[in-house]
Amino acid sequence: MRYSVIIPCYKSDQTIEHVVNLTREEMRKQNREDLEFVLVNDCSPDGGKTIEKLKEMAENHADVKVIDLAVNCGQHNALMAALRHAEGDVIIGMDDDGQTHPSQLPALFEMLDQGYDLVYGYYPQKKHSWFRNLGSRFNDLTVNMMIKKPKEVRTSSYFVVRKFVRDYAVEYTGSYTYLLGLFMRCTQNIASVPIQHFEREAGESGYTLKQLIRLWSSIIGFSVVPLRVASITGFVSAGAGLLAALWILIRKFIDPNLSMGWPSIMCAIFFFFGLNFMFLGMIGEYLGRMFLGMNREPQYVIKATYNIQKTKKEETDLL
Repeated sequence: MRYSVIIPCYKSDQTIEHVVNLTREEMRKQNREDLEFVLVNDCSPDGGKTIEKLKEMAENHADVKVIDLAVNCGQHNALMAALRHAEGDVIIGMDDDGQTHPSQLPALFEMLDQGYDLVYGYYPQKKHSWFRNLGSRFNDLTVNMMIKKPKEVRTSSYFVVRKFVRDYAVEYTGSYTYLLGLFMRCTQNIASVPIQHFEREAGESGYTLKQLIRLWSSIIGFSVVPLRVASITGFVSAGAGLLAALWILIRKFIDPNLSMGWPSIMCAIFFFFGLNFMFLGMIGEYLGRMFLGMNREPQYVIKATYNIQKTKKEETDLL
């Protein structure tokens, strides 16, 4: 059986070689030596340090494939690039900073060998900041609601998945990629296992608040729950407004001298206008993504590859 390790790289010139070496050593211990690495440079803004390190690794190791993206496309789109170039029967998704430590692979493989199609590692105790941990809890809550992820399954960026799931997932061509949503379209035979979360080996997380929000918002493309929430909220608000109007009308008949109250009217106007604009913005987000899809906005743009032979499809696309 062949294994592919896919890793998106971002400012990881100090860590990626150590991660690859540790993974290669751990896989050798488990007699899983038919191995390749697909490393994707997500246009790291570090003066070329990351891509130079990746090119050096590709030159020195035949099992290392490198994809250099022309623009920063985000973690999940970078993973899609790696998935399309992975040739293994089992694909392993990891990070480039050492936090998804190779020493935890036996726990994931143990679950996979029980017959699961997709296994996630999750962290009972995370080494992230309180801000990232809070965001993770919010993400888990919304994912459970919006794409009906089983509550007992907990996810992270550390996973092993079978080839047939990958084969169907990479047929998705939209620019807003959300891997869990794609994987769940292909299989419900999913498990998760608790693993240890390690400290970063060097540097700091490259995620900003804006990037985290963009990553989370990718789930919109895999659920219509927000639109249904908008409809229900609209009906509830309209019903509440109608009942309030009837109540005020009745009170006015009982007491003709009753003052309607300009401040309360303005509060109601601001509240309902706010709701309207919020949900119009949500609908606009869906329409905008449909527009970008019709205009075939690419998931990623490959600038160069190393140790990778072009497939027939890629050669045709270049003609």
